[in-house]
Amino acid sequence: MLRELTVKNFKSWKNIGKMQLAPLTGLFGTNSSGKSSILQFLLMLKQTAESEDRKLVLDFGNENSKTNLGSFRDVIYGHDESNALDFSISWERKDKLIIENAITISNKNKKLAEGTRLYFKSKIIAHEKSKLVVPEMEYSLEGNTFGMKEKADKPGEYVLVFKTTNGSDFEFVRVRQRAWALPSPLKYYRFPDQVNSYYQNAGFVSDLQLALTNMLEGIYYLGPLREFPKRHYTFKGATPYDMGTKGEYVVDAILAAREKGKYISRGRGRERLSLEESVAFWLKKLGLIHSFKVERIADGSNLYQVKVKRSSQSSEVLITDVGFGVSQVLPVLVMCYYVPEHSTILLEQPEIHLHPSVQMGLADVFIDVMKNRDIQIILESHSEHLLNRLQRRLAENKVNRDKVSLYFCETGQAGSNLTRLNFDLVGNIVNWPKDFFGDQFGEVAARQEAQLNRKTTESPK
Repeated sequence: MLRELTVKNFKSWKNIGKMQLAPLTGLFGTNSSGKSSILQFLLMLKQTAESEDRKLVLDFGNENSKTNLGSFRDVIYGHDESNALDFSISWERKDKLIIENAITISNKNKKLAEGTRLYFKSKIIAHEKSKLVVPEMEYSLEGNTFGMKEKADKPGEYVLVFKTTNGSDFEFVRVRQRAWALPSPLKYYRFPDQVNSYYQNAGFVSDLQLALTNMLEGIYYLGPLREFPKRHYTFKGATPYDMGTKGEYVVDAILAAREKGKYISRGRGRERLSLEESVAFWLKKLGLIHSFKVERIADGSNLYQVKVKRSSQSSEVLITDVGFGVSQVLPVLVMCYYVPEHSTILLEQPEIHLHPSVQMGLADVFIDVMKNRDIQIILESHSEHLLNRLQRRLAENKVNRDKVSLYFCETGQAGSNLTRLNFDLVGNIVNWPKDFFGDQFGEVAARQEAQLNRKTTESPK
């Protein structure tokens, strides 16, 4: 689970300073205020880690990527390539990571560091012809740090750096006859292969970078623009990784989960449900439809139809023949119950095309998966209704305040600004930004004034 994010000089953000990420994190604000950029940054880190090009410092994406950001000049603050992209991220593992000194003879100081909370930071700059370079990067485990840094007097040559907090006399030990300088890191986070061949006791650095890639692999994303529903779906037996950025694999995910006999915990004392049953439960609870199922057209066919009933008395119809909101919220629901437990889901405008009452109900979906599946939700939204339901659940103590972090994004003279919203004991926002969802009181006053003017001017003489 992601815990903290700091970013300097990314798109409209001059500085995002130690943004605290909770199991349920919401980003609100006006258009072009930088909300989506925060999600795009995380997606850029993820797709870079997944890229097959090990020498690519950052993968800015293309039309087929989760995010397509162009170039370094496009993402660096002010389009000024003399700025450095500087960031740090921390996360919590479910299991403990233990770092040991491989060449210690006694067991006294063999354990260098252990814990579940990890931290990583990196700095990226552009050299001539916009070539990206990583002058420094660093991993930290419970305060013990290990990383690389470029030599100040010899650009392009690197040294290993470390700091331990447990009194260990650890130091990196060179292999004899291997006195060559280290090359630059691979991507923005990987130690070069020479680290293991030049040093006798540096094997653990692979565990550190593996911990980062595992965390990034656990991030899933669903975009705001989702596919139109279809009258028929073809299923070839594949198990999709996620829903696709537009929800295009939602039916494949349902059928793959059905074939695997996947059941989902709903908390202690409650009956487990299949993915399909979980989706049907929430579609009904949200008041969208009465029943939902995915059905094969004919025996032996790989064509399927999604059938729903609007009410208990109505006839079954295809999903294409009901309100558009059903198909738009379907990928959101399936994503929440399809991805592995302990994952992180990034959602852009999950409320799009939904009735206000359904937008409110989405908050309950997110609280449910957060509690019962240990899923982290990071969303950006324009929905006042979703926020109101979250405030109500906080007031009812159905979700703890330390499980929720909500932010307001706005554009200032020096780029985007981030304000964390603070709640009192009954869910009220005590630092409500001016015109958060528009000037509602101003609208009411203007309407009442217009009514009085019309009554005055149009009254019989």
